[in-house]
Amino acid sequence: MSDDRQGLTYAGAGVDIDAGNALVERIKPAAKATARPGVMAGLGGFGALFDLKAAGYSDPVLVAATDGVGTKLRIAIDTGLFETIGIDLVAMCVNDLVCQGAEPLFFLDYFATGKLEVEAAARIIEGIARGCEVSGCALIGGETAEMPGMYAGGDFDLAGFAVGAMERGASLPAGVAAGDVLLGLASDGVHSNGYSLVRRIVERAGLSWDAAAPFGGESLGCALLTPTRLYVKPVLAALRAGGVHGLAHITGGGLTENLPRVLPEGLGADVDLGAWILPPVFGWLAREGGLGEAEMLKTFNAGIGMVLVVDAGRAEALAALLETAGERVARLGTVQAGSGVRYTGSLQG
Repeated sequence: MSDDRQGLTYAGAGVDIDAGNALVERIKPAAKATARPGVMAGLGGFGALFDLKAAGYSDPVLVAATDGVGTKLRIAIDTGLFETIGIDLVAMCVNDLVCQGAEPLFFLDYFATGKLEVEAAARIIEGIARGCEVSGCALIGGETAEMPGMYAGGDFDLAGFAVGAMERGASLPAGVAAGDVLLGLASDGVHSNGYSLVRRIVERAGLSWDAAAPFGGESLGCALLTPTRLYVKPVLAALRAGGVHGLAHITGGGLTENLPRVLPEGLGADVDLGAWILPPVFGWLAREGGLGEAEMLKTFNAGIGMVLVVDAGRAEALAALLETAGERVARLGTVQAGSGVRYTGSLQG
């Protein structure tokens, strides 16, 4: 009795190694554009090498961060707008690194999908490379996983891993004291947190992603895919100038949860909600979702993406430096005895 069954192949099972190789070749120029002092090899090896001495460090401490983009990915998948979601991935990692006082050095990505579409994947990873280039860190490796049966057709997931360094003794927060001033840097929109609620509000409003954004401008999908702002270079310039005692990246948990993370026991933050104008996207989300102020401040960044805790005597000079670097700066309030974040006034916008 003979066995007439045909032999199976990996490609027939849904994994195309040739497509993976084509993707690596396609993204090599984008990765090469992110090269910086310390990079020792390009893509293709079993691991990536980085020389800390060549990067200018004498007694370095390494700092690592990992993150994803959350359900903002769903909007990118549904709209087919892939060019900026990689910037979000980088920003969520490197903005965290600088809060520890570290300079981001290199980045690795993990991209998993049910079926590898080279063109779509390349657009995503080229966005990652752009985020790295703007942040001054090198894209030195990653993993592309084609996983049929794990992801529906067209679906994908992203994770990012960033490593930075600082000289020993330079970690933050350090020296935070009563009287320190809180400088808020404006966000570029919703960034990458709160999208499960955002999508629920859009559904409740009965809007499609290609509908005009109710808060003005482009399509709703495009507006909500505005990438997370990269604060790395302006913040590093502020650190070098001196007087920065702490940094808080305003992500999930908003100002309410993230500011206390950089305050020592016995100190809280007094924040004037009238110190900045709430961007239109947040005003629309609040109205359409019936969201109270407390919910807004704990779910979204509400227009403030990064907060610097600075010496009162250096606040004016640091604000000017940050504005020269292209940031929109608001003096939010001060550090005072107590605990948590205490709000005065109300959100304006």
